[in-house]
Order: sequence, then structure tokens, then C-alpha cells
Amino acid sequence: MIDALNLRALLTPTNLRLLGAPIFIIMVLSMMVLPLPAFALDLFFTFNIALAVMVLLVAMYTKKPLDFSVFPTVLLVTTLLRLALNVASTRIVLLDGHTGADAAGKVIEAFGHFLVGGNTAIGLVVFGILVLINFVVITKGAGRIAEVSARFTLDAMPGKQMAIDADLNAGLIDEAEARRRRKEISQESDFYGAMDGASKFVRGDAIAGILILLINIIGGLVVGTVQHEMAMGQAVETYTLLTIGDGLVAQIPALIISVAAGLVVSRVGDEGDVGGLVIAQVFSNPQVIWLTGGIIGVLGLIPGMPNLVFILIAGALFALAWKRQQMDRRQTAAQSEAREAEPAQASAESLDASWNDVTPVDVLGLEVGYRLIPMVDKNQDGELLKRIRGLRKKFAQDVGFLAAPVHIRDNLELKPNAYRITLKGVEIGSGEAWPGQFLAINPGRVTGPLAGRETRDPAFNLPAVWIDPGQREQAHALGYTVVDASTVVATHLNHLILNHAAELLGRQETQALLDHIAKETPKLVDDLVPGQLSLSVVQRVLQYLLEEGVNIRDMRTIIEHLAESAPRTQDPLELTSRVRQGLGRAIVQSMFPGNSEIQVMVLEPNLERILGQAVASSGEGGAIEPGLADSLVRQTAELAQRQEDMGLPPVLLVPPQLRWLLSRFLRRAVPSLRVVANSEVPESRTIRVTAVIGG
Repeated sequence: MIDALNLRALLTPTNLRLLGAPIFIIMVLSMMVLPLPAFALDLFFTFNIALAVMVLLVAMYTKKPLDFSVFPTVLLVTTLLRLALNVASTRIVLLDGHTGADAAGKVIEAFGHFLVGGNTAIGLVVFGILVLINFVVITKGAGRIAEVSARFTLDAMPGKQMAIDADLNAGLIDEAEARRRRKEISQESDFYGAMDGASKFVRGDAIAGILILLINIIGGLVVGTVQHEMAMGQAVETYTLLTIGDGLVAQIPALIISVAAGLVVSRVGDEGDVGGLVIAQVFSNPQVIWLTGGIIGVLGLIPGMPNLVFILIAGALFALAWKRQQMDRRQTAAQSEAREAEPAQASAESLDASWNDVTPVDVLGLEVGYRLIPMVDKNQDGELLKRIRGLRKKFAQDVGFLAAPVHIRDNLELKPNAYRITLKGVEIGSGEAWPGQFLAINPGRVTGPLAGRETRDPAFNLPAVWIDPGQREQAHALGYTVVDASTVVATHLNHLILNHAAELLGRQETQALLDHIAKETPKLVDDLVPGQLSLSVVQRVLQYLLEEGVNIRDMRTIIEHLAESAPRTQDPLELTSRVRQGLGRAIVQSMFPGNSEIQVMVLEPNLERILGQAVASSGEGGAIEPGLADSLVRQTAELAQRQEDMGLPPVLLVPPQLRWLLSRFLRRAVPSLRVVANSEVPESRTIRVTAVIGG
């Protein structure tokens, strides 16, 4: 009973799937050693042909090479299966070939007699042609494509990785999608490398087929004439036909597998099955079909040519062209009717002025020149629209609130390829984009120049070049970060939105954020607003946090510290300082990930005392003496640049009473500088001073 239960547990579908491959390999290897009856050979040869046809069809219907990533392994297994069948059939041919043409099974007999008419000379020629086609044409070409693809794919990996990082930073993709793309790039390189090596199996199989053919013929003649005392002519006919049948039944599946390999590695561009792509790209233009039919028809009228065949083919092409033309006309007419059927806009407008004439200013606006309209046209499936939707989602996840939608409109006053980004009607950024081209950005470590239209990346002001699509792989190989026109605009927009996050947080967004938090903690929010603080005070505190690059995702902690500090003060600056202390762990973590030590700049004690006196005399908005201010800005900029050159974030650690003054004063001169109060650093973190300002 126990054995039966164990056997039933072993024979589950999952276990059978795991055991299938090892059992199959063991069976193939056993065929090289153990003798097989003729009927078993028929089964295995038929299975080999069916497997080859199945692999070919899978290759044809595969939409991209990585969908058939197991193909190199399949190539090895099918080659091993053919060689094992060659060994098994050779054994039977030499042992029992003298008994008749069906000694090695009906399949070999059929291929040796019916396919070549029982003629040894024809059989040898056909076999030789099949081997040449497989070895010289298909296998060599597929191997060369796989070799070149593997090299260029490997060279382009750094650029592709940087492009993924750029999309991730721009909010166009999330972390899961970035991880999937990185894995796909690695798999693509591994696939073409494996295909380059696997093509050698097929080449070796073709050589082995020729050698096995010669060995079988010579060995058969020796066995037939010496051991079985057959006449030379009879031995030649019997063993040669059996050998040719054996060779053909192995080479035809090998040829099919080679064609499948060529189809997989030679795919370029669109994702779709081979048949659909061929029909869509070769037979889509009726003018081409008309001209082809005309040329074939003219050739068919030449005396001495097979007129009937040429005229029939020309007629078929004319019929196909006419049908395709009719289909195109019907499609065009249907599109025209659909456009005419759309409801017309109301044209009657009141002559008197009304409140409808007062158009509110868009919070966020994107204006484009006429050549950029296809990028933002919903009817043309504009890629930029999808990226902007993803950008807003990424902004909400990273910063902590939902920004206003981006209103897009065309502006004929702009240059054809220009765009500009506005915040509450005021331009905050502009640039140019060239649809159909790619922007190759120089991150500072490229290995060579590129030919193209030189410019600068509008988001980060890095040197860049607009290039044609054909230069994309070259740019990747040289170390450039290559992005399309939509990504350029989206990245610029994302950069500006992050820099102006505080201005995007209005009262409406603040109220919507509090309403969202109230769904989980209604009592906490109701006690704070309007019970202890007004909405405007909460909004100002959140804006102060955003101005200094602190996200507001942890609204629970922010609201708790506001509620705790509200009975003692209503000053937004003081409340912001209290909230920053509560968010100190997250603030420090964003600048120094992990539990590593904090490497910061500090003020020289005398300078710290002078600034403290300035604050004490006139509050946190106190003024600094001009000469001291100039020296402070200059030293801070130099030391901050030194920090960045060392790969460290420029962070200035100061007493709490100086933090707001120095942050506001130094922010414009050194935008990347972060000013942190001593009280905001968790006790668990170790502080190391890397530079002293004013020393």
C-alpha cells in the first residue's frame, strides 16, 4: 500500500515534467549502445521528423527571439537524437542489410526507394545537395547572424542599462518594469551567445552525415561481399540504397531545424509571426503587385517562353492587386465616413461677454510645435501621452501627492520642433525634440564621437547629439545613453515637476491629500484640521518640506508631529522644524542609504557663533554681513563640489537654529546642497566630518 502511494505521488504531472528531460536524454544515449528493432527505428525516425516540423512552426509563430529562448537547447537535443538514430540505423544496416531493403525499417526503405526512385546516383546527388544547402547556406548564415548579434548585443548592454535607468528616473517605468527590462537584456545577450555556439552543432551534424554515409557504404560493401558472400553489384545496390535512405531521413529533419534556427536569429523589428509580417510587408502595396504582374505578363508574351505559365501567374498577380486596391479604397472610405459622422462642435457663440470667456490658467502646461503634434495626438497613439500618465503616477508614488494634470496644446508661435513647459501660465522650461530621431546623451565617459545635430540634454544640460535610428547601436557601443524624442520631453517635464513640487501643492491638493489619509485615520486628521491648525498652515508646512527635497509620503508621521506641536506654536517654520526631526531617519536615509556613517560638512565654531548671533538678533530671517555672505557662498560651493567629486552628497550639518537661514541662503547658489540640523540625525548613525567651512 505504501509503495503504491509513493508511486502515485511520484507520478504527479509536476514530477513527470521534471523527469521527462533526463529520461529522454538517457533514452537517446541508450540508442547508441543498445540494438533497436526495425519497428522502433520507424517510430523514432517519424518522431524526429515530427519534432523538426514542430520546432519549425514554433519558430515561425514566435514573435521575438526570446520567446523561444530554449531553442539552443532544443538544437542540441535534436542533433543528439539524429546522431543516435544514425548510429542505431548503421548497426541494423550492417547487421541485417543483406536480408532486404526493409531491414532497417519501412521509413528508411521509403526514403531510399520512393523519394529517389531507387536510383543510387540520384540518391547520392540529392543527399549531397541537401548537405550543401544545410551546411554552406543556412547553417553558415544563421551562425554568422547569431555571432554578430551576440557581439553587438553585448557591446550595447551598458547604453541600454543607462536608458532603463533614465526611464526609471523619469517616472516612465516602475522598479518592477526596470528589473524585467534588465533581465531581458541579459537574456538577449545569453541567447545570441548560445545560438552562436549551438550553430556549431548543426555544422558538425552535417559533416558527421557525410562521414556516416561513406562509412556505411564502405562498411556495407565489406560486410555484404565478405561475410554474406553477396555479389558486388547486389551489395552496392542494397547497402547504398539503405545508406542513402538513412542519410535522407536524418538530413531532412536537420535541414528543417536549420531553417528554424535561421528564422529565429534573423528576426528584426516588429513583433509578429513570420507569415503575418511577410504578408503585411510584401503584399501590402498594390502598385508593386501591379508592376510585378505587368513584367511577368510581358515576359510571357515573348516567343519561346512558357506562355501559359507566365500568363497564369500574371493574371493571378493582377487579381491580387485589384483585390488589395479595393480593400484599401473601402478602408479609406470607412475612415472618411467615421470622421464625417463625428458630432460637429457647437459653432454658435454669444456676442456678449460671459464668464465662459474667462479661461483659468493651467497649473501645468505643455505647448508643442506642429512637428511634435503626433507625439501628443491621441488619435495617432502618441507615445508622449502614455509617458506623461506614467510620470504622474511615479511622481505620486515618490513625492506623496497627486500633481495637477498636464494640459497639452499646440502652439504655432513656437518653432516646429520646439516645446515649452509652463507652471501657472509662466514658462519654466523649453527645448527641442526631433521625432523619428534619438538623443545620444554623453554621460561623461563615452569612447568616441557621433555624427549628428549637436545639442544639450534639456533636463540636465549634458552634451548630447541627435542621431538617426541607424546609429543607435553604434551610440550604445560608444557608451552614450540613447533615448527617443518622447523620453527627452518626458524626462525634462519630470525634472521640472520635481523641482517645483512645492508650487504644485495648492490648497486643493492639500485637502485631497488629507481626505485620502482620513480614509484610514479619520480621527487623527479631524483633530488636526481644522481643530488645531488651519488648512493653510498645514499646506505651508508641506511646501517647506517639498522645497528642500523632503517627500511627504509619510503623512501619518507628519500629522502626528503637527498635532503634538500645534498647542505650543502656529508658526509654519517652527512646525516644519519639529516635523523634520520626526522625519530625520527618513531624511538621512535618503542621502546616506543603509547604516553607513554620515560624511558631512560643518561650520567652523567662530563662524557658527557669528551666524547664531545674527539669528538671535533678528530671528531666523536675519541678514548676514555682505563680505561674510560672499565668503560663505564661495567656500560652500567649492567644498560641495569636492564632496560630489568624491561621490558623496553635499550635506551641511548645522545647529537647529541656523538650519532654515542657511538652507534658504545657500539653496540658490548651491542647488544640490542639503542642510541638515543636528537634531535630525538619528543617534544610531555615526557622523564623520569631511570638510569645515570657514576654517
